[in-house]
Amino acid sequence: MKINLCLLYGGKSAEHEVSLQTAKAVIQALDIEKFAIHPIFITKEGEWRKGPELLEPVETIKELQFEQIPQEIGANALSTILSSNGSQTFDVVFPLLHGPNGEDGTVQGMLELLNLPYVGNGVLSSSAGMDKVIMKNLFAQEGLDQVNYTWFTKSTWEAAPERSYEQVEQEIGYPCFIKPANLGSSVGISKCENREELKTAFSTAFQYDRRIIVEEGVTAREIEVGLLGNDFPECSVAGEIAPKSEFYDYKAKYSDGDTDLIIPADISAEQYTEIRNMATRAFQALDCAGLVRADFFITNEGRTLINEVNTMPGFTPVSMFPLLWKHTGLDYPALIERLVQLALERHKEKQNIIHTF
Repeated sequence: MKINLCLLYGGKSAEHEVSLQTAKAVIQALDIEKFAIHPIFITKEGEWRKGPELLEPVETIKELQFEQIPQEIGANALSTILSSNGSQTFDVVFPLLHGPNGEDGTVQGMLELLNLPYVGNGVLSSSAGMDKVIMKNLFAQEGLDQVNYTWFTKSTWEAAPERSYEQVEQEIGYPCFIKPANLGSSVGISKCENREELKTAFSTAFQYDRRIIVEEGVTAREIEVGLLGNDFPECSVAGEIAPKSEFYDYKAKYSDGDTDLIIPADISAEQYTEIRNMATRAFQALDCAGLVRADFFITNEGRTLINEVNTMPGFTPVSMFPLLWKHTGLDYPALIERLVQLALERHKEKQNIIHTF
């Protein structure tokens, strides 16, 4: 029996195109002898469009952008859309969604209500991992070493912009990085060396979110590891990001390939052990499940700092997460199968929870 696997992709997010690239890569890697692949495309406007079962890999992203009239959205309609044949629900849903309205716990909450098994992190870990402010607060609570940071709401900034800039200069200093609190893939991020750049960076970041985070800039190597599992995750080999541009921005990640990915990273056994332990603590602090990519800095002074975790790392051909596991001994198709298995295990565990007394 094939596993009925639903792929959710696209989404109402600035990372819509990244999600499409991820979906294409996953479909091309899936074994159609093992999986019945059911695609659901979510437009930039939030319309859900269910396509026919894929009997062969797609060659272009255009094939994944269905043009039919969108189906009505409601509780009953969603149950129908999220089913393999109109009556039987999918065995597993794989949300290949990046950014808000997909990676932030919203879709995960819907799947929980429908009691459908799904790949990856749950509501709490998705939302906490997506929100850089909450994530860093939880890391601080766990005692994980990280850069200095502060944050602002748009209303606070608009009420007193000069005071906001002064706070950054007093608490963080230059250089610093300005980021939307709830966005991944380096969208809306700026590096600032002075007040004028800071003003522009605030305006840019607030286009993408109502809250932003300001982080201390450090001179450091960027090291990443992949985590795979549920309560007790395994850790991949470490990889190093060596961007040729100023920093690892959206363009370097997805467009021009102007970045070197060094796997395995040239770090000592002691440094790897520290990173693995910190990554596991971060994973468990956020109650993660399935998969996580954990990002670190190793400063010129030798400090290991956790930067962030990504609860839905990309699966494009140039993405770090699958490359890390390939070098660890788990190739792309096997990685996807492992994620599906982890989703089924997690769902089975949840079914044993008693909801009455």
